[in-house]
Amino acid sequence: MTSTGDFETLVQRYRPELLAHCYRMLGSVHDAEELVQETCLRAWRARDRYDPSRASLRTWLYRIATNACLTALDGLGRRPLPSGLVTESEPLRPLVHGGEATWLQPLPDSLLGLGAPATAAIDRGSLRLAFVAALQLLSPRERAVLILRDVLDYPAAEAADILETSAAAVNSSLQRARARIRAAGVLQEQVAEPSDAEQRSWVDRYMAAFVRADIQGLLQVVTEDVLMEMPPMVNWFTGRENYASFMGWVFAKAGKAWRLLPVRANGQAGFAAYRRGDADMFELHTLQVFTVTAGGISRISVFQDADVFAAFGMAQKVDG
Repeated sequence: MTSTGDFETLVQRYRPELLAHCYRMLGSVHDAEELVQETCLRAWRARDRYDPSRASLRTWLYRIATNACLTALDGLGRRPLPSGLVTESEPLRPLVHGGEATWLQPLPDSLLGLGAPATAAIDRGSLRLAFVAALQLLSPRERAVLILRDVLDYPAAEAADILETSAAAVNSSLQRARARIRAAGVLQEQVAEPSDAEQRSWVDRYMAAFVRADIQGLLQVVTEDVLMEMPPMVNWFTGRENYASFMGWVFAKAGKAWRLLPVRANGQAGFAAYRRGDADMFELHTLQVFTVTAGGISRISVFQDADVFAAFGMAQKVDG
């Protein structure tokens, strides 16, 4: 790295995967972007001290990013989804706002450029909402160890060097982290999904039924054990019967005239839902992200938060 320009070019190559890493650690799009900026700034300031004989540039950057995330997480609460925080609700129970709770946010695929050659190193399965939500069950240090070892495939010795600890401590933390993830019923390999085309096909069928307010049509594309949650409300529930009851309430309350715009988040298909408002305009209502299995849609994560809408650059109103 003979010049600032050369250094910046090399660091920018790793920016998408560093953003994915910080997002897994923090569960917040805005915070992850800030930590990537801080990582790049720290790296630039320390560039003369980088020793390529000791670690690759990628490992050096992950060391800076991981420790920046751990510092940021010091004293902060975790970012769960409702299904990881409270017990299941009855579908027609009044919606209860989570108050000051900070929720896991979805990550726009567009921020990572998923599918481009530069993002080939990003493990898309580890970005799935269910897996990132499960990471929130871990302490920050356990989270870092699990990501470094099981997502990024760093050997114990390298992970220990990144975290400035011993390989024995890394292995001990990894055992605890794996046990907690296993107890939560979410393993990285279990969140594998069909191809993008198959996902989109299931979600397109869901969208077609949604704009018709066709509950029976929706039931044809969700699994028997479908889980639905909707932060910032703490309510969540499972099963087709509960889902049908809730959707009946939604269409009765919010109306049956909708416009839906496809989105992608966390490597998953979804859409932004706009309901009819005044003067034939449609107003932004929710952003929905789907977990899709070979048998249909198994999880629907519905977000109604201004920060989430802003991260996706969603217009507040669209034409009818």
